[in-house]
Amino acid sequence: MAEQGFDTDRLTGALTRETVKKNVAAIHISGKLTLLQRKLSNVLLLNAYDTLTSARSHTIDARTLAMMVGYNSNDMDSLRSSLRALAETVAEWDMLDEQGHQEWGVSALLSFAKLKNGICEYAYSPALAQKLHDPKIYALINVKIQRNFTSGHGLALYENCYRFVRTGSTGWWTLDMFRKLMGVDGSAYYETFKHLNAKIIKPSVAEVNKNSDIIIEPQTRKKGRAVSEIRFLIRENPQMAMFQIDDSDGVRNLAVYKSLRGQGISDRLARQWITEHGPEYVQQKLDYVAGQGEVKSRAGYLRAAIKGDYLDPGTTAAPKPPPDPETEARLAAARAARDAEAAAEAAAFEARVAERRDRARHLDIVETLVSRRNPTQRDADKRLFLSRLDSELDREHFRQHGWRSALNAGAIIAFWQEMEPEAFEVTEV
Repeated sequence: MAEQGFDTDRLTGALTRETVKKNVAAIHISGKLTLLQRKLSNVLLLNAYDTLTSARSHTIDARTLAMMVGYNSNDMDSLRSSLRALAETVAEWDMLDEQGHQEWGVSALLSFAKLKNGICEYAYSPALAQKLHDPKIYALINVKIQRNFTSGHGLALYENCYRFVRTGSTGWWTLDMFRKLMGVDGSAYYETFKHLNAKIIKPSVAEVNKNSDIIIEPQTRKKGRAVSEIRFLIRENPQMAMFQIDDSDGVRNLAVYKSLRGQGISDRLARQWITEHGPEYVQQKLDYVAGQGEVKSRAGYLRAAIKGDYLDPGTTAAPKPPPDPETEARLAAARAARDAEAAAEAAAFEARVAERRDRARHLDIVETLVSRRNPTQRDADKRLFLSRLDSELDREHFRQHGWRSALNAGAIIAFWQEMEPEAFEVTEV
């Protein structure tokens, strides 16, 4: 079901806040929840937080709850199903208490939930409520940001990484722990790192980096020749500086904003220009560009006109608003964000060049190793490698291109590193 908008004027109390405190342990063991179930868990916790340890149960309007999470407000069957899933999901924590003693515990995420007369009532077990409320070991999960996510795995990874944003790294997790955090433990398919990486890690990292206030980068560590551990380096997403430029002054209601959007200017850039230069100045540049007739790129010309203060002869420049320290700070952060993004793109390009260079060097080593094998050994090597490929497309590409198959380059290098590890170790820098 597609998520729907809802009237924020209906929200009261804790629900008017944008962030929910998520205990470290609770984040760790959220389990095999769907995207909407995970969002539901966060909204329920947000609603209950202020009285988490003092009230025996908590209530929320069922229609409001459904709309906040993304259900159709009349779809009570789906809401009932998700509440049932939360009551059936086990939360487990293993942590040190204030005295440094190890504490292990287990509880259902919800001890009960019921719907009656349009009201959802629910409760947490006392032990879990205490853990969820502990201010020393929580992370602030932005409920507004969580609405951007379209996959449960992406949101799960965001939750598990966000609490480490100040330390810059999650620390090393075993793959067994990571599968558990992502809710894919017990799946034979994801026991293979290749599948785990392609279907869970890469898409989830991409979603976190695109839709949240943090940027994460996975790193792996091997035991022998197999990947055994994973961690994520974490930094704040500089693009969020622009996300924080709000619409408190009704910028989106201005005619100049609508004109900018009609010229193909993005929402974020339109608001930035109006905030930085003032609506009169931007409108003057819109009028100037409109008077130039056909141009190759109207949006590009408008950008230049604003930056260069283009004017028709005899026209007096429109006044700019006086500088506001808070706005200036936000705009400076936005400019820094663009510079950081450009630097990141340059670094990524260099990394791709280095990766291609290393791959070519390793394939040269493979070619040398193959040349040393006799015909019988070469046939045996090919048959063994083909037996390890999962896809018929991969196998066909290898049959056509042999050990120079670009589609199978990673697998080819790994295969020969396993066969002849010393040949590669001596070339490493």
